[in-house]
Amino acid sequence: MILEHIEGPWDVKSLSAEEITVLASEIRQFLIDKISVTGGHLASNLGVVELTIALYLAFDLPKDKVIWDVGHQSYTHKILSGRREMFSDLRQYGGLSGFPKRKESPYDAFDTGHSSTSISAGLGMAQGRDLMGDDYAVVSVIGDGALTGGMAYEALNNAAHMKKNFIIVLNDNNMSISENVGGMSRYLSGIRSNVKYNNLKRRVSGSLSRIPVVGESLVDKISRTKNSIKQLVIPGMLFENMGVTYLGPVDGHNVKELVKVFREARNMNHAVLVHVITKKGKGYAPAEKNPARFHGIEPFDAATGTVLKKKEYPSYTDVFSKELCIQAAKNPKIVAVTAAMPDGTGLKPFKKQFPDRFFDVGIAEQHAVTSAAGMAAAGMKPVVAVYSSFLQRGFDQILHDVCIQNLSVVFALDRAGLVGSDGETHQGIFDLSYLTCIPNMTVMAPKNLWELRRELDYALNEHEGPIAIRYPRGQAYRGLKEFDSPVEYGKGEILFEGQEIALLAVGSMVSTAEHIRDKLQAEGFSCTLANGRFIKPVDYRLVEKLASTHSFLVVLEENVLQGGYGIAVKAWVQERHPNVKVLTVGLPDAYVEHGNVSVLRETLGIDSDSIIKAMRAAYLPLAGSFRAADNR
Repeated sequence: MILEHIEGPWDVKSLSAEEITVLASEIRQFLIDKISVTGGHLASNLGVVELTIALYLAFDLPKDKVIWDVGHQSYTHKILSGRREMFSDLRQYGGLSGFPKRKESPYDAFDTGHSSTSISAGLGMAQGRDLMGDDYAVVSVIGDGALTGGMAYEALNNAAHMKKNFIIVLNDNNMSISENVGGMSRYLSGIRSNVKYNNLKRRVSGSLSRIPVVGESLVDKISRTKNSIKQLVIPGMLFENMGVTYLGPVDGHNVKELVKVFREARNMNHAVLVHVITKKGKGYAPAEKNPARFHGIEPFDAATGTVLKKKEYPSYTDVFSKELCIQAAKNPKIVAVTAAMPDGTGLKPFKKQFPDRFFDVGIAEQHAVTSAAGMAAAGMKPVVAVYSSFLQRGFDQILHDVCIQNLSVVFALDRAGLVGSDGETHQGIFDLSYLTCIPNMTVMAPKNLWELRRELDYALNEHEGPIAIRYPRGQAYRGLKEFDSPVEYGKGEILFEGQEIALLAVGSMVSTAEHIRDKLQAEGFSCTLANGRFIKPVDYRLVEKLASTHSFLVVLEENVLQGGYGIAVKAWVQERHPNVKVLTVGLPDAYVEHGNVSVLRETLGIDSDSIIKAMRAAYLPLAGSFRAADNR
């Protein structure tokens, strides 16, 4: 196999055209084989195999810098840069990241994970290069889906001022995660499908190249001219009018063509955009047929594309999806908004059932939030369904456009808490901190699937003003079903009464607290278990009851401790009950790497056994008893 002998760019550059074709095929098979075992981002990576090879041929990596937008399409890049043998541990704790990481390799020029950042980062790097007097190429790769993000246009506008080389590669596969939407998608589709332009270009190029002696030279000179043939056929080109030279469209699976246009782009002394047409999922029929499903895929049968792990019970996303449709059928004012994630957030059934009330704004979380605010001001009841880590991008809009006006926008925060294999850019561990600091915002977290239904019903039908419901990735907890009381604003609930130790938990940590209680009860301790339910406002009446009747209070949350629920509770108790020992359990002031969620919970000390150990260390009056239990 050719792939087995690829350890870096020099090995790629030594291959013949025929060997390059074989290499592309081997890489695709390698990706299918490995990702079918580990899970990961498959469709996007299958689509950029030739594009990545061409970048390695046309540029001098790692001296030249390639910045991958989002970064989940960087697997081929990692293979070609000498990390092939690390793929068995892809996205596993301590293993290879699924995204570019500067600390992982000198070939990773910039850390990415969220969308629409590569042009800004690349532009800044190019400016830094020029100020430092260095000489290397900077290439920012961005997808057509990511180009819907406003940050990309801010960067494009600024890139027009470049006086030295800066290359933008637009990887156009007509997809983000789900099918692209909006004006930019239609614009690019027009370029892709402009048969008149493409045929004319081919005819003119072919005719000129047949002229003896000077033909090829003429073709080359025309292709280098800014006001080229495309301007005659597609007037008012967006990128050209912004001051960025446009080259393309180019077949993203033709290495020879790609290398030629990349070298042409490298010779320009300003910003240039190379428009590359690729097919997401190319070379693997199941991914080509359903690229959204294979965007981020669990382990699967490589022969059939069937996911190996069967879903036994509904996820929190499933529960939210079903309940929202039930509520929308009763209330015509309910609308749903997503930022290019109808599948991931569970809004696909809503879209099918209520197409006129469904809005996919593309990868544009800021616009999603403010457009929802506008709909709320018009009398609608908008639900913004978004991953916790992605809502960070809309913080200013939540504060400025929603909360100042106290508008009734419901934020459904999926993937809250530890997400796992996607790593630090995707862990939803900051939302309690950044949402609870905003006046007028209410924040809830369900303990199980039934409470999620209750909270969504409350948010849509009773609550006035901004409200967020945060819930984790994966299977919805099915325990504690007997505790299904109606939701009242700002009120938690006591699930089990005891005397010695009080456990106060919110959201996903209620089930962990239940396991802690069960283990301590078996050791002879009497434990109270309370569900905070509301993170903002804190139910201080509940806290007062726990603090006045227990000497040890443990507060549990799946969020960073800084600015979180536990800190607020602890401060209140210490001021009023200084003799009560309070232990706050949460995540450290740090970014959490990729890995299995169970492994991460244990490593970070928020699994039940680790918390019990921390309780033993913290609560000195019980230390002897705890130690005795340890020695049994």
